[in-house]
Amino acid sequence: MAVGSPVVAEGLRSIIDSCGDLAVVLSVDSLHALIDRITAIAPDAVIISTELCPTDAGDIKSAFPELSDMTLMAVQSTLCSDETLRRFDSSISIFNSAEQIARRIREAVDRPAANNYADSHDLTERERDVLVLVAKGHTNKEIASMLNISPHTVISHRKNIAHKTGIRSVAGLTVYAILNHLIDGDIE
Repeated sequence: MAVGSPVVAEGLRSIIDSCGDLAVVLSVDSLHALIDRITAIAPDAVIISTELCPTDAGDIKSAFPELSDMTLMAVQSTLCSDETLRRFDSSISIFNSAEQIARRIREAVDRPAANNYADSHDLTERERDVLVLVAKGHTNKEIASMLNISPHTVISHRKNIAHKTGIRSVAGLTVYAILNHLIDGDIE
């Protein structure tokens, strides 16, 4: 989560923590701090305050490839245009109730799992290699080094894996890898 206001960030953290099935894994106060650390975490959804997004960035996922395979949620603490909100997959407002915020976050996290493309799109050999290393807990930089490819290529492979499987979380990809016999259940 990248939210400039500490009050809004703490309020969102409190709502998310009270859900039980959701957790904040990173909270920063700038978009650049988020980008610097996000690929090592690979969260199910990213919440970004609309005031932190540059107005000239156009599509956020294109401007920041590190976010391309993640569900982006806007949090509105000030008025913003519909054009700004269209840059995100979903949005919440500080004027929503705690229940509405929790429901919208759950919907955003669950949405990718509902689009399972695994039956019609097989993973390439390289995507399987990346998936195995992700499931074993390696970061994008480590995977890039191990496979002699660039971190940007790893991110592209992870985006393709998420699209083909409908799974974005590391835990979900680990389960997918185990169920498809890409790795055994005893992960080192």
